[in-house]
Formats: sequence, structure tokens, C-alpha cells
Amino acid sequence: MANIFVLLLTITTLITGIIWCLERFKWSVIRKAKIAAINVTNSNLLDNNIQQKIAKQPRWIEHTVSIFPILALVFIIRSFIYEPFQIPSGSMMPTLLIGDFILVNKYAYGIKDPISLTTLVTTGHPKRGDIAVFKYPLNLRLNYIKRIIGLPGDRVSYDPISKKVTVQPSCDSNVCDHKLTMAYSALLPSNLVQTFNFLDNNESLVGFFQIPLDCKIPQEGIRLHTRNESIASTTYSILTIPGAYDQLSSYYQQPGQSFGVWVVPAGHYFMMGDNRDNSADSRYWGFVPERNLIGKATVIWMSFDKQEGEWPKGVRLNRIGSIY
Repeated sequence: MANIFVLLLTITTLITGIIWCLERFKWSVIRKAKIAAINVTNSNLLDNNIQQKIAKQPRWIEHTVSIFPILALVFIIRSFIYEPFQIPSGSMMPTLLIGDFILVNKYAYGIKDPISLTTLVTTGHPKRGDIAVFKYPLNLRLNYIKRIIGLPGDRVSYDPISKKVTVQPSCDSNVCDHKLTMAYSALLPSNLVQTFNFLDNNESLVGFFQIPLDCKIPQEGIRLHTRNESIASTTYSILTIPGAYDQLSSYYQQPGQSFGVWVVPAGHYFMMGDNRDNSADSRYWGFVPERNLIGKATVIWMSFDKQEGEWPKGVRLNRIGSIY
């Protein structure tokens, strides 16, 4: 849907822009020349009302010319500066909640062609700890948002028992000379509770609710645990489900690497969600090519209190502000 909107915006802006140029540099000139020619062939100057009628823009041209500057401004801002996105799932909780509306810095990782995502001008590079929006490698029509954990050349390993990440930079032929310091705080109960409502077809509806630690949780719910994770100079909170284990059989198995270990290829990135036990990320489907990166998430500009697939129940004004 997002790709269709970009394509429609591009085509509409192009068409209205062509009409704007034709009106400014051709059609309006022709109308003025017509008035001048009639004045020359007539001894008496044309009545002002008649001149205005000849010089008047056709209504469809008037409307098209008036909306072009607006479309052009929206196109430039959305394509090269900032683009709004909605958080549809809980994979980045507690950093980003379902119903958060964020602005993504489109020039953080380079100015790109908005349709092909080809980099036109390099303005920066992704850093470990950045929250990035990108095209899902297995379906480019979908936009995903995750945290960048591994850069090109990094050797990333994940322990599904302790649920801790290890990153070894500058890996060459599987030989890494040092580990990146990954700091973790103590694991504590969080105020977020995950509920499971099982349906007849063995599927489940998942919900996330903020319930204070001193309050009773629903029978079908489980209180998530939280801890701080630090990578490079970035510290953030992650969530885990007590006693839950990853679907190890679904892990992406990189050729030549041990199970649960991934060496990030050149021009690619390893992404993970902050809600570790509720995130389909690089552990399961592999790496994100650099050309798939859309931009860096920077600001929450609106937040609605809602669950996945449900209508909002209110507004969370206290969440509006910078993500970092």
C-alpha cells in the first residue's frame, strides 16, 4: 500500500508539474499574445471584461496549477526529508508501542530515489543501536521497523537461553580480534502484560496492556520481564517472556556458520526487535541490504491507545517526543 501511494504521489506531482510549466511558459503567453493581436487589429481597445475573459485560465488548469505547489512540497518532504509511519505491532516494545506514529529521517542514510531506493547522495551510515525502517527483504511491499544490531562484517551471536546478544566487529574469515562490549542490567518484571486468547483454529490473539506491578493480571496473561541493553553508546530497554524459548528450528541458518551465529555480509545489516520473544527479525529471515533502508526513526508525533487490529481507545499524549 505504501509503495502504491508513493507511485501515485510521484505520478500526480509529475503531471501537475508539467501542466504548471505549460501554463506558466506557454498557454498564458499565448493568451496574452491573442489579446495584443486583437488590440492591434481593432482601433478601439477591447473592453476590460472581454480582456479578462480571454486571459482567464480554464477552470481545470486553475485547479491543477493551484495544487501543484502543495503536491510538490509534500513530495519533497516525504521523499527526501521526513516520512510518517504507524507502528502496527508490538515487536519494538517497550521503545515503540502499537499505535505510535513516528517520523522517519529519510536523509539519515543517504538521499535516495523514492521509488527504486537507489542512493543518489550519501549523507551518513547506519550505526549500531539505530531504529531503522526498511523494506522487508522477503516482500518489498512491506515496511518493517527494527533496531540495528550488526553492521557489515560483524559476527553476531544470540543465546536463546540467557537472551543476550554478542557482537564481534571486523570479522575476517571468521576470525574476530575483539568483542563489542554489550552491557545488561538485571532482569526485572515490567508493567507490560501480554495476553493470549486462543481461537478454535489453534491461532491466538495477542494483546499488550500496561498493568502496574501491584495489580492482578488476567488469567490468560503473563507479565513480561525487562532489562536494559547497551550497544556502542546506545542504551534501551528490551522485553522477554519468562520461560519462553525461541523457535530455534526457524532460525536462519547461514552457510558455513554455527547455529545461532551470523556474520553480516558487506552492504547488509542485522536487525532485531526490542520485544525479543515477539519479533520476527534477522534471527529468522537473515540480513537487510543497505538499499532496503528507508530511514532512521527519530520522533513520536502522535500516539493512540490501541491494540493490534483494533480501533483506538484514546490518545497517549505523554509519549509524544523524541525517541532517543
